[in-house]
Amino acid sequence: MLPAVSASLLLTVLVVGAQSSSGGSPADTSALSERPTGPIRLHTRRREQVKLKPRFTEQKIVREEASWDPAKTAVIAIDMWAEHPCKKAMARAADLAIPMNAVLAAARARGVTIVHAPSGGIHFYDDPKYRARIAAAPRVKEPFKIEAWRYLDSKRERALPIDDSDGGCDDPVPPDRSMEIDRHIHPAIDVVAGDVVSASGSEIYRLFKHEGIENVVVMGIHTNMCVLGRPFGIRNLVDLGFNVVLARDLTDGLYDPRDRPYVSHEQGVQLIVEHIERYWCPTILGYDLMP
Repeated sequence: MLPAVSASLLLTVLVVGAQSSSGGSPADTSALSERPTGPIRLHTRRREQVKLKPRFTEQKIVREEASWDPAKTAVIAIDMWAEHPCKKAMARAADLAIPMNAVLAAARARGVTIVHAPSGGIHFYDDPKYRARIAAAPRVKEPFKIEAWRYLDSKRERALPIDDSDGGCDDPVPPDRSMEIDRHIHPAIDVVAGDVVSASGSEIYRLFKHEGIENVVVMGIHTNMCVLGRPFGIRNLVDLGFNVVLARDLTDGLYDPRDRPYVSHEQGVQLIVEHIERYWCPTILGYDLMP
């Protein structure tokens, strides 16, 4: 199972929700302005293979602490659309958006750069208040072709531990993937002036280089697909030299329990998280971004 959201985080969500429902603007983060400053202290988890005997290994969980400067840190929220062709996935994303918004608000108040990456929906946010920082970042030489989708890297990782070859949707009836969906950022997630909206790996790379961003927290959907493979996803970010972590409680996968390895959806997502922890980057809980 994925780790439960902490009681403190749930309390924060309730507070933010109460402020919004009482007539305040959902984008009002004034209540967070009194929070203490200082480095972000992360409690990371990764996995490594330990050789026991010839032909025998086991996975070792390694827990460490890291200290990140908020001014050199960004969060990328990937593909948190208002709709999705897979209805069960859409419902899970709606549930995910509420605690994600609380974490983003707290990170923003600490000086962390917030990047919303709604693939296919960038035209909805063609506004200087979301695009000015991108426009100010000069073009830089890319170490490789960033905009390409990053497929499984057989030199670095084994095959994913789940079968998502049919798209991974767990709806009772397969969705019509030709249908038009609303690719606005989910309405439960605030997008405020100063946030960045981009669905371009090249844009995000040059923004980070220009503004001195060294550390990136990735969250959003879907763990086994866009979170890993988008041009601004984990595989590219790691190979571009950033310090990357996945917020493992603020993500969801596209996995159908009717497919291999025939476990629950939650267990399937956990297997993908473990794959990332072993081959790509550590994970954290979103609560680490709260003061």
